[in-house]
Amino acid sequence: MTTSPQATTRAAAARAVEARKTYGEGDAAVHALAGVTVDFPEHEFTAIMGPSGSGKSTLMQCVAGLDRLTAGAAYIGDTDISKLNKNQLTLLRRDRLGFIFQQYNLIPSLTARENILLPLTLAGADADDAWFDEIVQTVGLTERLGNLPSQLSGGQQQRVAVARALVPRPDIIFADEPTGALDSRTGIEILTFMRRAVDETGQTIVMVTHDPHAAAYANRVLFLADGQIVDSMDAPTSDRVLDRMKQFEG
Repeated sequence: MTTSPQATTRAAAARAVEARKTYGEGDAAVHALAGVTVDFPEHEFTAIMGPSGSGKSTLMQCVAGLDRLTAGAAYIGDTDISKLNKNQLTLLRRDRLGFIFQQYNLIPSLTARENILLPLTLAGADADDAWFDEIVQTVGLTERLGNLPSQLSGGQQQRVAVARALVPRPDIIFADEPTGALDSRTGIEILTFMRRAVDETGQTIVMVTHDPHAAAYANRVLFLADGQIVDSMDAPTSDRVLDRMKQFEG
């Protein structure tokens, strides 16, 4: 059963209103987003899927304040980020958002502990020691906190990235293909932990993925094509998502 992308009773942790993003001009213009309006509810896990070039990563980046819309608006809570200047955006991302990237984006000269605490260090804030210990134990990094990224496996580096996003308790976490570079077992562990963060601590997560198995961990999947949301699926399973994705082929 599919539903409208706006079908929710929860407040929106983030949203886009008539979001448009165009690259280039004239005949060479590419409309990466063609008027997207969507809410990302609080305390839910939303996956964004679509074929290459559908606009899924562009939507996430614009809502997260990593890229600017050409027209329309993007909100984090009640804050219209379309109206923020560069410094205001930087502070908003630091204080209210968490990010998990496929390529980890760890600082090579910092230990795992220092990388995890970096957002709080930059904000001049102290960590909740009990929460930090719980996150670190859950992602299996207790014995690796003193290691540099170069001394960690790819899976361990991604665990550091996940912990870094969760420890500050951000309003919302944006994850861009967070398991794309991981083996299947580690990917399942990361996704399971992200699901637990939503269910047990009320975290809000928006994830871009091409993997139907990863999307099945979400509460809802949004499907994009040609810069527009064309479908939405609640309570997804990997088989249902795969069947829907096949409709984009051919």
